[in-house]
Amino acid sequence: MHIESIKFPVVNPGADFHVMLKDNLPKISDNSILAITSKIVSLFESRVIAKKDVEAKVDLIKRESDFYIKTSRDNPMFITIKHGMLIPASGIDESNGNDCYVLYPLNPFSSAERIWRYVKELFEIKNLGVVITDSHTTPMRRGVTGIALSWCGLEATRNCIGRRDIFKNRLQYTHVNNVDALAAAAVFTMGETDEQTPVSIITDAPNITFTQAPPSKNEINDFMISLEEDLYGPILNQVNWIKGGGGSV
Repeated sequence: MHIESIKFPVVNPGADFHVMLKDNLPKISDNSILAITSKIVSLFESRVIAKKDVEAKVDLIKRESDFYIKTSRDNPMFITIKHGMLIPASGIDESNGNDCYVLYPLNPFSSAERIWRYVKELFEIKNLGVVITDSHTTPMRRGVTGIALSWCGLEATRNCIGRRDIFKNRLQYTHVNNVDALAAAAVFTMGETDEQTPVSIITDAPNITFTQAPPSKNEINDFMISLEEDLYGPILNQVNWIKGGGGSV
């Protein structure tokens, strides 16, 4: 597998994603995967709020979250559920925001589909995967990796149930999470500070099945796991989640 991070100029809120991608992407070949950070997608979609227009960040976190809880720390840190993910502060980012809070795309799957359709047409290719990424923390680990907010043009997981291990035992539960694995690799190459490489192109990724349609609602729902079904549900269900605004305002 090969990953190439792509340098971009500074992206301002409301920038035309057609122009930005056409002017800055290199030639993309068939069977490639385009990983793009959610931050510039949000900037394309003007999903930003000036800090001066927000009385308190905590109100914004609550508004944007699907559910939230406040941690026991002295500083106002919130753990939230947003777009089917457990993530701090509803994914709201301040880094490289130029005195703005950058929110998640309103509908990450619609965003991924728009980019997928445009880049396929731009480079006249049949098979293309798009993964919208973000940095993500892991419980009991320091530092960030990457996670997929959404995807288009590829199957999100690889089902290994029924396959045999090296000792001929049949696997009973294993699914390989393709999109989060690709996001983690891409985010590693993009960097976290002043690199200005918000896009990575992945080629020769093994075991990827490309599709010719966006993921259906059923496919997206199958990827997500409810708190009741989650392996960590006994922990997650011990807290009193408060319903947030869901980013609807």
